[in-house]
Amino acid sequence: MKPSARMASSIELLERLDVLWGRGERVAADGVLQRYFRGRRFIGSKDRTEIARVVYGVLRHGATLEWWLKRAKRKASPRGLALGHAVFLDELGEAEVDVLFDGTKYGATPLAPWERAWVGEHTGLNLLHADMPTAVRGEVPDWMLPALDEVLGDDLSTGLAGLNTVAPVDLRVNVLKSSRDLVLENLRAKGLEAEAMEHNGMGIRLMGRGPLRETRAFREGWVEIQDEGSQLAAQLVRARAGERVVDFCAGAGGKTLALAAAMGNEGEILAWDVDRPRLTQMEGRLKRAGVTMVRMRKLKSRRDPFVAKHHGTADWVLVDAPCSGSGTWRRSPDLKWRTSADDLQIAVARQRAILAAAAPCVKPGGRLVYITCSVFMDENERQVDWVLKECPGFTVERLDGDQGFLRLWPHRNGTDGFFGAVLRKDV
Repeated sequence: MKPSARMASSIELLERLDVLWGRGERVAADGVLQRYFRGRRFIGSKDRTEIARVVYGVLRHGATLEWWLKRAKRKASPRGLALGHAVFLDELGEAEVDVLFDGTKYGATPLAPWERAWVGEHTGLNLLHADMPTAVRGEVPDWMLPALDEVLGDDLSTGLAGLNTVAPVDLRVNVLKSSRDLVLENLRAKGLEAEAMEHNGMGIRLMGRGPLRETRAFREGWVEIQDEGSQLAAQLVRARAGERVVDFCAGAGGKTLALAAAMGNEGEILAWDVDRPRLTQMEGRLKRAGVTMVRMRKLKSRRDPFVAKHHGTADWVLVDAPCSGSGTWRRSPDLKWRTSADDLQIAVARQRAILAAAAPCVKPGGRLVYITCSVFMDENERQVDWVLKECPGFTVERLDGDQGFLRLWPHRNGTDGFFGAVLRKDV
């Protein structure tokens, strides 16, 4: 594809997202892009990468790009935002921008006089301007700012910048099938730039993009794609071989697989969820990873009588709770704009219902591990306080820092945003 055709496709996708979100459809950007590319097989992999780069660049920096357009009294249309991306993010001059808007067949239409003037006036300027409000500079909705300021404090600017970076691809080595050294050797032989994680013995970070899914390591289940933060959070469950673990919100099984490997595939993991399609995904992943100790169950609801049969039986209960996903904005920058204050409170209520159902499954001396990929205190520290008040017999095991909880951040740890707490049930 010509550069102008790629730009036209990027604008088309941004327009499609604008229409969908404008009519209240809460579709994720990645799903829209996947469907778009599936319907256009003629678009090659390099072209897909470039189109997606522009779309996600606009999603990451939409607030600041919109600010510049509105400052010039222009509408922040998908085309205008894509033009702003070319000027501010790609730092292109007028002649280079003309190539992207050349008006050829399938290409983006030529620049209008005002667009050409706007390009000339803004070429070489820094994306961030001193007059921008904090929420605009941080690329977050206004309503979120107080909650983010509460948790980040003096780190607000750097914290928000970290949440708006591009996330790397992290892998977890499946020790049931391979070793990290063997995986690194296999990946590097295929031309992937892979490095061992310094503070995570089973973690590997890919420093660029490459044909991961074509490698033996991926095909044969030697590795799973999993952010380092998720790997570290899963390690809060220190289950030993032979113990019983309940993974109460198992989903597609990312942490279930990590637990099975850590336990040497010995013992029992009860993987429960109310979402059958996600459990179905887990089945294939378990087989690929060689895991045989997991017993899956689709719950009718959190009050399913099946849960009561397991009260007081688990050494460990993991609640990887559905949440706002605010810690994953690096991967899903559109999520912050699709989340409302009401959505956050709905998530808080759902988490409490799950915790109330899961806590009785912990046996005396056992532990409840609560994890989210959220950065908000309402979904994290305050939920732990709620458990201590509403579920008698639990005490917090101190982990890290003054509060005794695990807190991971992109700007501090190079991971997604994660929270973790361990609560011990009294004997």
